[in-house]
Amino acid sequence: MLVSNPDRLAPDRLAFYALPAIAFAMPTIPVYIYLPAFYASELGLGLAATGLMLVIARSFDVVTDPLIGILSDRWSSRWGRRKPWVVAGAVIAAVALVQLFQPPAGSGNAHLLLWLIVLSLGWTMIAVPYTAWGAELSDDYHERARASGAREGASILGIVLAGAVPAAAIGHGFAERDGLAAVAWSAVAVGAVSVLLLAWRVPDRAAAVSATPSVRLSDWRQHLSVVRNAAFLRLLAAWFVNGLANGLPAVLFAFYLDHALKADATARGVLIMSYFLAGIAAIPLWVGLSRRYGKHRIWCAAMLMACAAFVWVPFLGEGAIVAFFVICIVTGAAFGADLALPPAMQADVVDLDTLRTRKDRAGWYFALWSMATKAALAAAAGIAFGALALAGFDAAGTNSAGAIVTLTVLYALVPTVLKLGAVALIWGHPITARRQIIIRRRITALAQRAA
Repeated sequence: MLVSNPDRLAPDRLAFYALPAIAFAMPTIPVYIYLPAFYASELGLGLAATGLMLVIARSFDVVTDPLIGILSDRWSSRWGRRKPWVVAGAVIAAVALVQLFQPPAGSGNAHLLLWLIVLSLGWTMIAVPYTAWGAELSDDYHERARASGAREGASILGIVLAGAVPAAAIGHGFAERDGLAAVAWSAVAVGAVSVLLLAWRVPDRAAAVSATPSVRLSDWRQHLSVVRNAAFLRLLAAWFVNGLANGLPAVLFAFYLDHALKADATARGVLIMSYFLAGIAAIPLWVGLSRRYGKHRIWCAAMLMACAAFVWVPFLGEGAIVAFFVICIVTGAAFGADLALPPAMQADVVDLDTLRTRKDRAGWYFALWSMATKAALAAAAGIAFGALALAGFDAAGTNSAGAIVTLTVLYALVPTVLKLGAVALIWGHPITARRQIIIRRRITALAQRAA
């Protein structure tokens, strides 16, 4: 029997790696939810123009995600491969955030589009190398789950803090736009310290295998060889399907609370907070269980647990806050597994690619991972809003029983079916802890022969 001898990540290294995720996550909800309303209403751009600027800016990710992934794999500096991209991206994103949330007088479409594109570029320069860096912190199957769990737990904490900062600002008499600016500056302040600590205290290793010369960026055939990595395609498909399952409740959460559950503002805040806090609290549990039973099986168990909770949603009546609170706790806890375990599994399928191609391409793989994440969220929004429009749902008024049923089905039953599909895809995932040890030993042998 093969037994892993992991290079266990020291707690301080793990903390310094995860800490910047707080700052990186803080602006996400303000940018995606509050920023469009701010520019459309307060600055008078209108919904159509604001929406168009958002779509144009996000379309650049189709180019920048794979490009940054490839460059961070191929370009190396005296400071490492991933570190320079994360630091530079953090600076770019910080400037863009301040420009977006504190626009000068007379700002219009051009200002919004320019700084959305700059922010999107900065976030891509952070996200793709940062997640690839986490996959490279350890070669051990279980330690990778610890690294991704710490990072994603910090991300959820950043989201929670981002909700608290505007509320505190408004509670002290400031305007809503001042609260959003406070989020931007808080993210910049936390990011400045945490990114410096990341760059100083967390090593960024060179490519593990360099037996063959690097390829030109124009040689896309080399990069498209990922289609031969069946384990990756299977994992990516499950990730996309589960992302769609998570995206539908996310975009419909506020509508469901307002129109089906009839929750007031206080209840909405408690339910949202309970969901995210349950996710943070459950991550260590999922990581611990994955050491015993394997990452893919525990991820499946978490998805099945979410399904077991979601199926009760259609039976809830107006005002069933306590029952829905329990569902939020269960599904929030399951969400913690969604965040922590699949990226660690992604690191394992990158090992398989490294063994077969003798190239270290974690950046490229995590770029594709990032694109699948964004595609799932975009598809969820399109499906949800399109189906609600067909059902005659009115977000600002009174709705028929049929429209509420459509909302409830989209919110709970469709995600349940999708999650069951993701479980079917990933249940027989081929890279177990035992096989990953074998793969890493062979990669090490290749590197020694190439040295």
